[in-house]
Amino acid sequence: MRISFIGTSHGVPEPHRRCSCTMIEVSGRYYFVDMGTQAIEDVIRRGISPSDVKGIFITHCHGDHTNGLIAFVDLISWYFKTADPDILLPEQDAIDGMAAWISANGSKVREGLRIGLVKEGVTYDDGFLKVTAIRNQHCRTSYSYLLEGGGKAVLFSGDLRNPKADFPAVAFERELDLIVVESAHFTPFDTEEVLVKCRVKRVLHNHVGPVWDGDLHAMAKNKHDYIYGKAYDGYEIIV
Repeated sequence: MRISFIGTSHGVPEPHRRCSCTMIEVSGRYYFVDMGTQAIEDVIRRGISPSDVKGIFITHCHGDHTNGLIAFVDLISWYFKTADPDILLPEQDAIDGMAAWISANGSKVREGLRIGLVKEGVTYDDGFLKVTAIRNQHCRTSYSYLLEGGGKAVLFSGDLRNPKADFPAVAFERELDLIVVESAHFTPFDTEEVLVKCRVKRVLHNHVGPVWDGDLHAMAKNKHDYIYGKAYDGYEIIV
C-alpha cells in the first residue's frame, strides 16, 4: 500500500500546503481519502489514468475536504468517461449540491456514476481495498476510516472533536501499520495521551495547525513505541 499526501494543510491553503487530500495505491488501483484540492490535476500530472481511480471516500463535508471533488466529478462526467469510481459522501445534501453546481456549469453528472452515502461499518470492499467507516463527533456527520489492503491496515482519523472523546476504538483493539491523525483542532499532546494506548507501528500527524508546530517539535524529542512523524505535501510512504 502506497500512500501519497497531496494536501496536508490545516483548513486553508498555504504557500507550501494544499487542503486535505490523500491518495492510496493498492495493486495499481488508486483511491482517495478526502479531496479538498484539485486532485484531478495531480492524477493527470502523475500519468495516472482517471479510470484507475476506483474509490473516493470523504470524511466530512467541510470545504477543505471536498472542494476538489466537484471538479473531479465534472471532468469524469463529460471528458474522462472511462473513469468509474465509487464516490462516497457522508450526506445527501452534498450529493445533491454537487449535482446542482455541475448543472449550473452547463454540464450534468454522468448517468451511471456510483455516488452514494457512506454507511457505518464496512462501506466499501472491491477485493483489493476494504474501507470501514467509524462515526466520530467532529461535525454533524463525520467519519474516521480504516483501510485494509495488501495485507496492511491503516487508520485515517479524519477530523475529530477531541481525541480523548472520539478517537476510533479499533486502534486499541488490533494492530495497525499506520495511523494518520489530524492535528488541527487540538494540541498533539492530547493525541499522544491516546496514541500510547494504541497498537500501532507508525504514526503520522496530518492536517497540522501552525499553532501546534512547537508542540510537535517538543513531542519529537520524546521516546515513542512507534515510528513518529509529520506528513507534508508530496510525502509518500509504503506500508
